[in-house]
Amino acid sequence: MEPIMLKFVELCVNLRKGKTAKEGLHQYKNIAQNTSVGTIELVIRKFIELAEEKVTEAQAKADKITLDAIDDLEASETPESIMLSTVSGEQSKDRTDRAVVTPWLKFLWESYRTVLDILRNNARLEILYQAIANQAFHFCFQYARKTEFRRLCDLLRNHLQNIAKYAHQPHSINLNEPESLQRHLDTRFNQLSAAVDLELWQEAFRSVEDVHNLLSMSKRPPKPSMMANYYEKLTKIFMVSENYLFHAASWNRYFTLVRAQGKPLTEDEQTRMTSLVLLSALSIPVIASTKGRPGYVEADEQKNNKAARLSSLLGMGAAPSRSGLLKEALSKNILRRVRPELRELYNILEVQFHPLSICKKINPIMTQLAQDTEFAKYVKPLHQVILTRLLQQLSQVYTTIKLEFVINLASFPEPYNYDAATIEKFIMNGCKRGELSIRIDHATRSLTFETDLFAAPKRTVAEGPKLQSSPSDLMRTQLSRLAKCLHTTVHMIYPSELKVKETAKKEAFGRALAGAEEEHQGALARKVIIERKKELIETLIMRKEKIEAAEKARRAQQEAETERLRLAEEAKKREIDRIRKANEDIQRQEAEKLVEHLKKNKIALQMNPAELANADTQTLVKLQVEQIEKEKKELNDRLKAIAKRMDHIERAFRQEEIPLLEKDYERQRKADRAYHEAARKAQLEAAVVKHAEDLKIKSRMVRIMPDYLQYRKEIEAKRHEEFEARRKAAQAKIDEEKQRRLDAYRSKKERERQEREAAETASRQREEDERRIQEEQELRATEQRAKIEKEKSEYEEKKRHLDELAARQREKERLVEEKLAARQREKEQETSRAPTVTTGKYVPPALASGGWRSRRTDERRSEDQTTPVASTSASASATGTWRRAATREPEREPLRQSESEKWRPREDRRDTGDSAWRRKEDGEDRPAWRSSREEQPKEDRTSPIAQEDRRIPAKIGGTEGGWRARAAAKEQAERGTGNAGESGTANVQADADDEGFETVKRPIKRK
Repeated sequence: MEPIMLKFVELCVNLRKGKTAKEGLHQYKNIAQNTSVGTIELVIRKFIELAEEKVTEAQAKADKITLDAIDDLEASETPESIMLSTVSGEQSKDRTDRAVVTPWLKFLWESYRTVLDILRNNARLEILYQAIANQAFHFCFQYARKTEFRRLCDLLRNHLQNIAKYAHQPHSINLNEPESLQRHLDTRFNQLSAAVDLELWQEAFRSVEDVHNLLSMSKRPPKPSMMANYYEKLTKIFMVSENYLFHAASWNRYFTLVRAQGKPLTEDEQTRMTSLVLLSALSIPVIASTKGRPGYVEADEQKNNKAARLSSLLGMGAAPSRSGLLKEALSKNILRRVRPELRELYNILEVQFHPLSICKKINPIMTQLAQDTEFAKYVKPLHQVILTRLLQQLSQVYTTIKLEFVINLASFPEPYNYDAATIEKFIMNGCKRGELSIRIDHATRSLTFETDLFAAPKRTVAEGPKLQSSPSDLMRTQLSRLAKCLHTTVHMIYPSELKVKETAKKEAFGRALAGAEEEHQGALARKVIIERKKELIETLIMRKEKIEAAEKARRAQQEAETERLRLAEEAKKREIDRIRKANEDIQRQEAEKLVEHLKKNKIALQMNPAELANADTQTLVKLQVEQIEKEKKELNDRLKAIAKRMDHIERAFRQEEIPLLEKDYERQRKADRAYHEAARKAQLEAAVVKHAEDLKIKSRMVRIMPDYLQYRKEIEAKRHEEFEARRKAAQAKIDEEKQRRLDAYRSKKERERQEREAAETASRQREEDERRIQEEQELRATEQRAKIEKEKSEYEEKKRHLDELAARQREKERLVEEKLAARQREKEQETSRAPTVTTGKYVPPALASGGWRSRRTDERRSEDQTTPVASTSASASATGTWRRAATREPEREPLRQSESEKWRPREDRRDTGDSAWRRKEDGEDRPAWRSSREEQPKEDRTSPIAQEDRRIPAKIGGTEGGWRARAAAKEQAERGTGNAGESGTANVQADADDEGFETVKRPIKRK
């Protein structure tokens, strides 16, 4: 945004738009003061520089216009200038300046005021504020703008007052900070210097008051150089205001400050400064020429306040006096360094008593002082002091004296000579103030010095040289002199009293000396306590200031954060409002354009003007579309009617046109034939004429053919030579270029060969590395395969051993099952023979069934039911597999929960040599080995051999199946006939045989 603002201020300066620049700079300050203060300084400095450059350019332009207006340098006056001078008192240059320079001066002044108003009471921009204020002072001094300087001082004073009023605002200036206060002091000192240079003494005095107020607020002492400049400016201000008393006091403070600095001064500088200090003190009028009668009435309160105010400006506790200033000057031993005539002047006025020759002795000195420009301003007040001293000394010598005699005694060179009226006025003023007691007798033209015995003592008379005491002094001191005389007489009559007093005095001195040490120690202790209290108070004050500063910083941070949030919210709202207004403006403009377009195209809208003004774009577009559709429809209808009418007209035209076209064709054919014949005849005649002319030309050209051929041959020979020369040069250049390209090609091939060799070397190295890595990998793979083969062989050996054990176990089981089957058949036969008893008592198995037919039927049914199971067990690997699967499938149906559970982990298989997962597909027959595996006990499924055997059903049951298969077949038969319940448990019974087998009851677990 900074380049935009720089361009903005440049345009404002070029167009002299001060108010626009002010508004823009205010807004830019509010935007950028929290983020980038440097950019604000850059923009404002650029603004002031451009305005100053415009003023400089205007001055140069005005000077050029003035010089261009002078046509004749020798002519002092022209008729036009004479006539214009009678009407206006302005000169040509003044008018040019007013027309060219004044507008830019006004703009520059407005720019200074604008910038100071923008930068006021902002701690971040305080340095820039003081710099612009100093530039404004320089502007006022350079162009002697006294009125603008007064306004500038009032503006700065108002800004200073508003600092305390708006101290709660964020980024406000804190005058308690030494740096800020020092910057304001520097600005006020510059203001004071500018006011003195412009000789605006009232503004200078007000600036002095501003400086004093700031000094009273400052906690650190100001710079001595600044204070020296401050007192020097005060001397000028008081000299202009003819306040000689405070003028002398200012010189005294200035001299004291210069001495305290220890700054080395030359002998001339010391003489000049000491002479000014003494001369300013001697120039203080003994009788002040002010209104009022302090000798007779109470001092005027306003006068006392003014004296106290001026004393405070000089840093003095009380108002200075003439005698005090002289004593202070003498105490600094300045009489040795002053000029000799000033030393003599001091002796005449303050030491010697010579009323009849005082003026004659002083006149040569006054003449020398009048010749010096720096001392000439003190001649007038010195004459009043001389006249006062003359009257005071005459009053001590004479009682009555002629007025002419006094006038002769008070004779001074012109223009300081006094006449009778001036002396009389001076005497009246002194009498009114009570400093003189003189009566003027106009009848005798004499002066009478009255001696009032009871008059009050006069301070001014006591300050000057005295020849003898006046009667009033004698009357006033009569009792004191009598007391002294009596005191002396008593001591002479009674010397013992004197001894007693001397003794008492010595004793008092002794007691005082004895208690002096104790009092001294007590005073030191009190001093230490006071110092501690001061330190404690200072510590508390510093702590309080730190707490206040921290609180103020925290509060300022909170206020800054709040202000930042507020500004962000306002910016957001403004942006939203701007976008909304922009959208509304765009819609309104589009609606207006649409309305204008509709009106321009003369499209009738069924809306009144108010509705048109409030209608939106969509409504207008809809109306436009409707109107266009309506017009289009009407146009189509008109076009159809017109087309129909034109069709009929065209038909009528063509019917009438047919016979006319035939007649026109015949006429046109005859005209074309006649034209063709005439054109052919003309063409033949023209060809004959042209051929004859060509033959004439040929006969003329044949005569110059040899010359033409000779010239052509020469030209061709010359061009052939040039061609051969260029060809040879081109061939040489081609050979050179060819050789260069061959060299480049060879170097390129050599470089490519080197690169190729380097690439082949790198490739061979990479292939060797890859081959070495591959060999290492193959070696590791070989070792891994050997390890796997070893483990596999061990596993095969272990598996073969376990297979042998399983074979022996199966053989034993087969024998046991055969014996159990034989015994079972015997029991069944015994049961079939026994009679059936239907009593409530226990019936043996042999008697439970009926006769032989029933037993035979049961045996046949049992055989029919057990035969499929047996065959399935005997030939599990052949044709009976599907039957067992079909028989066992209903039992396995409850295990199917969902299609996602077709793949299940086999928890009972934990060996690493085989997969522990099985998948069962829908509609697929279950293999016999799975049914046999499910019917085996859990302890038979743990070993790898058992797992491997379960995959081979033929190895488990042999050709007829084991006892488990037969038990399962029996359970299935019982379930099929309804003899067994749904308890889910089948009992397999076996009686103990000769080999030690016993009956086992084992549950068949179902999942």
